[in-house]
Amino acid sequence: MRPTLRLRLTLVYFGFFMIAGVVLLGITYVLFRQKLPFSLMPPSGNGELKRILLVNDVTLTGEAADRFVEAQAAEVSRSLLQMEAVAFVLVAAVAFAFAWTLTGRMLSPLHRVTATARRIAAAPASERGLHQRIDLHGPDDEVKELADTFDSMVERLEHTFDTQRRFVANASHELRTPLTLNRALVELAMHRRTASPDVLRLGEDLLKINARHERLIEGLLLLARSEQELADHSPVDLADVVVHVAEQTAAEAATADVKVTVVAGPAPAVGDGLLLEQMTRNLVENGLRHNTGPGGWVRVESGPGPSITVSNSGPVVPPYDLPTLFEPFRRLDGDRITSAKGSGLGLSIVRSVAQAHGGTVTTHPRDGGGLVVTVTLPPTGG
Repeated sequence: MRPTLRLRLTLVYFGFFMIAGVVLLGITYVLFRQKLPFSLMPPSGNGELKRILLVNDVTLTGEAADRFVEAQAAEVSRSLLQMEAVAFVLVAAVAFAFAWTLTGRMLSPLHRVTATARRIAAAPASERGLHQRIDLHGPDDEVKELADTFDSMVERLEHTFDTQRRFVANASHELRTPLTLNRALVELAMHRRTASPDVLRLGEDLLKINARHERLIEGLLLLARSEQELADHSPVDLADVVVHVAEQTAAEAATADVKVTVVAGPAPAVGDGLLLEQMTRNLVENGLRHNTGPGGWVRVESGPGPSITVSNSGPVVPPYDLPTLFEPFRRLDGDRITSAKGSGLGLSIVRSVAQAHGGTVTTHPRDGGGLVVTVTLPPTGG
């Protein structure tokens, strides 16, 4: 039967307390012997027990000897009690220090388990924290069993997430081919000389549906890519990103009659420029599509520091609906079907890209309607 951690700790504590007790008893005995100031003489020859004391070459007998013995015994008791208290405190402090050190070494594997769990929990998606293991070596006790169980759990989670990413990426790639083929066939049918107006209208509707599906596939691919390790860690000024995205979305803003205001403050960052551009585009397009219509506005700001803030006019957003907006295929109205406003992957991609860069996304409803979304990336020097 293997010794349990509880038994080992009990034996250690018991052993130190036993040693401390023996040391304390020895010190008490020595101090007691050194503190006696008198010698006892044998009884008289007639058989009667008489107390005879020799104190500083003076012989005391009878009541005088008794009083002296009582006084000395009281003094010795007081002095011995004080010394025992001091000795006990010293021995207890030394025993506690040794026990603290040894139990710390015995429990150090638990600290290793905790440190590994914290690193995994705090690691950004780009660092793939799930690949870390405790890999504890030592006696086959409860701590090693806990560490091995934790390693097995993390390994299964890593395998599950990797399988999910590969499935999404592979499925998205496989779906690209039939969508491209469908678009080519529809365009071919529409460009025939014999194509009737009904065929042209049907072709336009099919192309719109096909385009929505293509955006969905592209979003899935980007989502799968952003949840994997970043391949590019180049310096990027987010001010350039917001200006570029505003230019790209100018046509859509003009069509929707929504004013886009750009405040490009210095915002140096490090990461994948294409992913950061797509993240910003999703924020701006989300502000354009979920707006009040003609007369609405979107404000895009970069800085201070490596951050981007996008605010817009729009419908009132209940605070309890904010967490669901970052779930895939979620929109404010709760619809999970691809519509003209998008596939519902926009904010999911924003969060995934931010997390892949070690950043965070915060959002809150704007007074009067609309949202304020802020993406904050780690400082370039951190």
